Amino acid sequence: MPQELLLQVTPEIATNELLLKDYLSKQIKVSVAEIQHISILKRSIDARQKAIKINLKVTIYLGGEPFQETKIQLPDYKNVASAQEVIVIGAGPAGLFAALQLIELGLKPIVIERGKEVRGRRRDLKAINVDHLVNEDSNYCFGEGGAGTYSDGKLYTRSKKRGDVTRILELFVAFGASEDIMIEAHPHIGTNKLPQIIQDIREKIIECGGQVSFETRLTDILIKNNEVEGIVTQKGDTILASKIILATGHSARDIFELLDRKKVFIEAKPFALGVRAEHPQSLIDSIQYSCDYRGEHLPPAPYSIVKQVNGRGMYSFCMCPGGVIAPCATSPGEVVTNGWSPSKRDQATANSGIVIELKLEDFKPFAKFGALAGMEFQKSIEQRAWHLAGETQKVPAQRMIDFTQNKVSLDIPKTSYVPGTTSVEMGQVFPGYLSQILREGFTEFGKSMRGYLTNEAILHAPESRTSSPVRIPRDPLTYEHVQIKGLYPCGEGAGYAGGIISAAIDGEKCALMIGAILNK
Repeated sequence: MPQELLLQVTPEIATNELLLKDYLSKQIKVSVAEIQHISILKRSIDARQKAIKINLKVTIYLGGEPFQETKIQLPDYKNVASAQEVIVIGAGPAGLFAALQLIELGLKPIVIERGKEVRGRRRDLKAINVDHLVNEDSNYCFGEGGAGTYSDGKLYTRSKKRGDVTRILELFVAFGASEDIMIEAHPHIGTNKLPQIIQDIREKIIECGGQVSFETRLTDILIKNNEVEGIVTQKGDTILASKIILATGHSARDIFELLDRKKVFIEAKPFALGVRAEHPQSLIDSIQYSCDYRGEHLPPAPYSIVKQVNGRGMYSFCMCPGGVIAPCATSPGEVVTNGWSPSKRDQATANSGIVIELKLEDFKPFAKFGALAGMEFQKSIEQRAWHLAGETQKVPAQRMIDFTQNKVSLDIPKTSYVPGTTSVEMGQVFPGYLSQILREGFTEFGKSMRGYLTNEAILHAPESRTSSPVRIPRDPLTYEHVQIKGLYPCGEGAGYAGGIISAAIDGEKCALMIGAILNK
């Protein structure tokens, strides 16, 4: 019978099949020749001690024991060309996985996406990076696959109680992701690989009879007697349906404004805001692995850090080993940063959002905007940063120690942020109390991670799109909006997810709720 083992091995053994076989043969007291196959079920790094170990969970098959390699397959999707239609607004992970789930349920998804298809987005990303031109409908946040397509492809989530994480990972593998995402403690696809996977998902939706429309912005939701009847697009088209999944992402400010104008109940939601810090990856490696050089058997080191400063949580967010910082504005007249990594994480720098928890009381200066107060607070930071950096897509930047000492940096080296930087005293970007928390917090970070607090690290501002500044309330049992029947707020934009996996799970759940009603 196959044996399942938990073990700790050196990185060299973990990355070499022959060495691993030799190690296991001694552990279970058989010859190497008797080991037919080793299946790795889980893998993680333990860097708490100077001698770094790799934790493995493996199944060992000996000669004569049945082993058959199985390939993860897609579900048996139905053809739904003639089925009842459900409108899905947004082609990010929430919208795409909602559409796939609807097809499984025998319903026809009509997916409306304001941005371009995944390949067409590239020209607009070049425009923002090189020409400082922001296309409000096609950028790092809007377009096929949503913000995740050209971000990092991180698939790690703490939201395991929300739904079936394994199912989502298996769907990604079936659509072309590496099977490594099934075993890694912190799975990651990579920005270079995600576009093809997203395109294949779209093609499957269309192949099964669903519809996907790009460059089609939602301009109105038709509501009668507090029930949805359909939508209107900027092209003037009316699409009728009794069920709408609203999965527009955390940056779709026009949607929040539309709901507010139509007196659809929404509410301000706290989010987190701060800067994106970039270090040399070799420095982060030396801190995390306690070595001068990490060697060929260890991946670029990530980090995660949390501190309480003046009653506020300050923490690392969306940490990107071997990655770069990207411009993520969605309108002219603002600057926004985010980070991503390619699949190999082979860039020379590491970056992470370093953000502070905000409170509803922080939005009081914008109280006249009601439920949009947090969104207006967010906009004010992004617009101020744009003015300070020169009214292009350059961002305010400062060396880390200089920031903690209120000193303007005399020079800013070239960073991975392609549009460029402007040396600014970062305290001008944020309200004084947030700047003070950031200064004290970085000092505390330096005490926990020796070497982290350094002028080699460059701060870029702002990191402001961590989550939605608005919540669209829904019934916790039916997932339907608390006021409008047939409207299903979904994913990050509605305030119910925080990343690719949790958004995909939420999309599936909304689709399942709709299926339970329409398939009665």
